[in-house]
Amino acid sequence: MHTPSADQLSEALLGFDRLLGLELLEFSESEVRAQVAVRDELKQPFGLVHGGVYASVAESIASLATGIAVFPAGSAAVGLSNNTSFLRPVTDGTVHAHAERLHRGRTTWVWEVRFTDDAARLCAATRVTIAVRPLPASLAAPAASDEGPQVHAAPDGR
Repeated sequence: MHTPSADQLSEALLGFDRLLGLELLEFSESEVRAQVAVRDELKQPFGLVHGGVYASVAESIASLATGIAVFPAGSAAVGLSNNTSFLRPVTDGTVHAHAERLHRGRTTWVWEVRFTDDAARLCAATRVTIAVRPLPASLAAPAASDEGPQVHAAPDGR
C-alpha cells in the first residue's frame, strides 16, 4: 500500500492543523518531523509561544502517523493522553518537532515528541498516547487502489 509523502500530507491538512501552520517535513509510522513558524497569533501575552501550540502539534503529528498506519485495517486514531513539559521559551523563528513512536499496541500507541528552537535547543517534551479504535462503518477504508490511502479527519476533527 502506498503511504503519502510528508508534502502530500501537509497539503491535505485541514482545520486546526492548518490554522497552526503545521508543516510536515518527514513522515513514517514510527517517526515524524514537523515545524511551525512562530507568529504573533501563536504567542501568549508575554510574547512566548503558547503551550497549547506544543501540545496541539504533538497530538496532531502522533495522531496522523498512527492514523495512516491503522486506517487500512479499519481503525481510527484519536488522542487519549497528552502531557507536555515546557523547558525553554521560544519567542521567534520556528518551533521544530521530532516525534518518535515508543510503543505500538493493538489499542494504544505511545509517542515522545521533542521540540527545539532554531538553535537546536530542547524547548519542550511531550508524551502522547493515541487510542486505536474501530472506525464506524460509514468511515471504513475503501478497497485498496493505486491512489493509496486517503487522508480523513476523525469524527471529532482530529
